[in-house]
Amino acid sequence: PNDAFKQIGREIYSKSIQYFDKLESLRGISDTIIGIAYFLKDSQGDEPQLQLLLNLSSKLVKAYHANREENWHWFENTISYDNGILPLAMYHAAEITNDDELLKIANESLEFLEKVTSSYEYLSPVGNKGWYQKGGKIAEYDQQSIDVMAMVLLYHQAYQVTKKKEYIDKLFTSYMWFLGENSLRLPLYDHETCGCCDGLESTGVNRNQGAESTLAYWISHLTVLAAQEKEFEYIE
Repeated sequence: PNDAFKQIGREIYSKSIQYFDKLESLRGISDTIIGIAYFLKDSQGDEPQLQLLLNLSSKLVKAYHANREENWHWFENTISYDNGILPLAMYHAAEITNDDELLKIANESLEFLEKVTSSYEYLSPVGNKGWYQKGGKIAEYDQQSIDVMAMVLLYHQAYQVTKKKEYIDKLFTSYMWFLGENSLRLPLYDHETCGCCDGLESTGVNRNQGAESTLAYWISHLTVLAAQEKEFEYIE
């Protein structure tokens, strides 16, 4: 981003800091961890911000250990929406702190989420008509664009931290959900409007093209472009 965008971003960030420690929602905490991590990459050595990141990360760690069981490696007793954002936050925190426990949780929870959403040759996010309760059945529909974006971002960051080429491949597979590589073989991205449909329902595509879904597509698209630069890197 150019300096003008950075300045606006810093102003918004500065006004928000006072609320960080008050967050209780795991997704709100995760989004904030990611934001702090990007801030620290640009402002290394900022101890107060690092402490905020550690404090928020400890909340995710606590939630993970409270819900983790032998066959359930997750932060909650339900896998619902925007799931990839939780291990994504752990990868960002691990990258900043070099903390082995954070990295272990990131890897474990990613692997578990993969088993739930990637049992086929395409991504199949947990549906919002019932979600996936611990011990229950995985809801297949409705699948939401925001979940796909979270997986694209998750795999990109997992690669950044681990340098495992498989994550680049899985990133591309996740992105292709938008273009028709999904359970119904229907595209959600609209080439005429440059918008993205809101979701995949059991009867077809939800044709509404909301801002959230359109942003989810374009953020994923830009992440894919960044990942293409890494696709042919040699990895031992």
